[in-house]
Amino acid sequence: MYVSEWENNKRPISDHYAAILRRLLGVTDSELRDARPATAVPVADGYDELLSRIDSASSVSTSMVKALNDQTELLRTMDRQMGAASLIDQMTGHLAALEEALNFAVLPSARRPVALALAGASTLAAWQAIDSGAVERAWRHYELAKRAARDAEAPMYLAHAMGEQAYVLCEAGRPTLAVELVRDAQRTLGQSGSPRLRAWLYAAEAELCAHAGMPDDCRRALDAAMGAVPLGPEDRDPDMASIFLNSAHLTRWRGNVLALLGDEEAVTNSYDALEVMDPTFVRARAGLHADLAHAHLTRAEYDDARTHLREARLLAGRTGSVRQRRRIDQLSSRL
Repeated sequence: MYVSEWENNKRPISDHYAAILRRLLGVTDSELRDARPATAVPVADGYDELLSRIDSASSVSTSMVKALNDQTELLRTMDRQMGAASLIDQMTGHLAALEEALNFAVLPSARRPVALALAGASTLAAWQAIDSGAVERAWRHYELAKRAARDAEAPMYLAHAMGEQAYVLCEAGRPTLAVELVRDAQRTLGQSGSPRLRAWLYAAEAELCAHAGMPDDCRRALDAAMGAVPLGPEDRDPDMASIFLNSAHLTRWRGNVLALLGDEEAVTNSYDALEVMDPTFVRARAGLHADLAHAHLTRAEYDDARTHLREARLLAGRTGSVRQRRRIDQLSSRL
């Protein structure tokens, strides 16, 4: 009854129900209520308020920036294990606090560390929005991340935001344009960035080339990724907190890409990755089971495909991933 009245504008959504629906649907308050910001009333003498905000921004210390980055890291960990939908309120408030600090910071010494923190938080928020199916919000967050990265003079963060933004184009049906964007990200990074980020960008290029029907370019990019990734079990990039990549992660990614190409080697790669995968990467594990289902479907091994689709659906349900569920439904339609 309430849903019908909300949809027909016969009853406003109360704050109590709004909080529940935001967590359930993974949307912001304005998206939920379809609110339009009210026109601000001009104030002739607002200098005291402006100076107060500038003073507050200038007092953002190194320890406070660290606390903001720690908050981003906590949200990243929760997202990895629980999914994005339940974090929408926390993420929205976190970005608002960082934007407020940056908007009123004056000197470069105050702006750069806040801008760097905002760039990292915005790419996380954007990926969460993709996972929740909110593609316009994702695009806007990536644009914010790129602006913040330029403000921070941080080409690694700029290249990473561009590389992830390419996925929005791909899923919107523009894979060729997505390939162009990720290659532009590689040029933006140049040779100064970390090897792990270069490997990530090559792997992203390979996946996007597979979607664009460019198998030769795809395989060249996969080889470049395998050649660039550092050896050893360490997966966290010390210079780029949002990058988790080692040879085991790349093996999983390679399996995904080979499955898109219809290559039978995808099964071996994906099973190898499944054996060593960190169980806390719940959403990624759902994706790996979907990769295996895809690979088994290519080989007409339907019972194995069903087994992995069931596991993928269970894990995607735990994280509330709209993106994963859409992929699982597409694969299921082939059975």
